[in-house]
Amino acid sequence: MTDRPSRLAMIVFCAALVAPAGAFAQGIRPADAVSARLLPGWQTAQGTRMAALRVDLAPDWKTYWRVPGEAGIPPQFDLSASSNIASVRMHWPVPRVFDQAGMRSYGYFDRLVLPMEFTPVDSQQPMYLDAEVAIGVCREICMPVTLELAGDLSGAGAGDAAITAALDQQPETGAHAGLRGAHCTVSPVEGALEVTAHIDMPQIGNREIAVFEMPRADLWVSETDNHREGSRLTARAEVSGPGGAPASFDRSEMRITVLAGGRAVEIDSCPPPAG
Repeated sequence: MTDRPSRLAMIVFCAALVAPAGAFAQGIRPADAVSARLLPGWQTAQGTRMAALRVDLAPDWKTYWRVPGEAGIPPQFDLSASSNIASVRMHWPVPRVFDQAGMRSYGYFDRLVLPMEFTPVDSQQPMYLDAEVAIGVCREICMPVTLELAGDLSGAGAGDAAITAALDQQPETGAHAGLRGAHCTVSPVEGALEVTAHIDMPQIGNREIAVFEMPRADLWVSETDNHREGSRLTARAEVSGPGGAPASFDRSEMRITVLAGGRAVEIDSCPPPAG
């Protein structure tokens, strides 16, 4: 483990905000729109550390879910400067759906508490987080903001009601929502593939919207067109590769999240139809 200055032996949490000059030219400072801090959390029974990123937004400002939509700015996490962290799992709470410039996007107003579960390389050594988190925040304008988070994640820690509440706001599993099956068909269209998901599941709310997540980050996915008939929700979107190149992906590794009425259901696979 890398030696660190003694001032970092205690738990230190900071959120340094950096935004492009254009925002300042309009009289908007990052601190006027957003503040953030790390919630240190606790050590779980499995030996992981359950912490969280807390983002507080000024009135009418919003930030984005892991899938921001075509008008949003995707969040990015760089933990490469951290010590003794093997991996991190993000436990995203259910996002809201909103329209922006005539396009659909997904995210959060007011506050986001994002639980982050860290697994150590060596369970006998302390974990230290030194991360940069790039997010987008929007009101009349949008701007990227970089959050610099640092903290010692050692010790037992303590329970945190905000983290627990955010964990309770995660999407439901398909089994919990009564999913009976899902499969995807693919057909070529001009410059793309048309992917149609057939989801057999009870309705979870009005105006259901399915969000497709592909196993390859370089694939472009359009907004879905959604239609329910009885117990089946059908969602259709176009998928293309970089620069409009032909797309290829494994449907069994595709993830679908159905959103409606403050609920969400995650479906971890959408294989081809049987037979």
